[in-house]
Amino acid sequence: VQLVESGGGLVQPGGSLRLSCVASGLTFSRYEMRWYRQAPGKERELVAGITDLGGTTSYANSVKGRFTISRDNAKNTVYLQMNSLKPEDTAVYYCRARRLASTTIYWGQGIQVTVSS
Repeated sequence: VQLVESGGGLVQPGGSLRLSCVASGLTFSRYEMRWYRQAPGKERELVAGITDLGGTTSYANSVKGRFTISRDNAKNTVYLQMNSLKPEDTAVYYCRARRLASTTIYWGQGIQVTVSS
């Protein structure tokens, strides 16, 4: 199983980025997907989640109204659209897959997002 994130980088405050996470080696539609982030010196925190068929999404209060999680099961991909970015959004972002009705979890390797002028 592999989860590969892409789309990170350096962006100015107020800018936008779209992260992608492509999964392989699993039946993607049987997995709940989440995005987490970890800033330097801080614990990893949950950013957003989406159910297996995309019917339900959830967000951390700190990103609600600015970030949107979505998925395309035909492409085995989950996205995180990040708008109105702030310096405090700077972190390494990770995608995570959890199999339904199971404790089986897979993580991506993470991708850096830096918000700075």
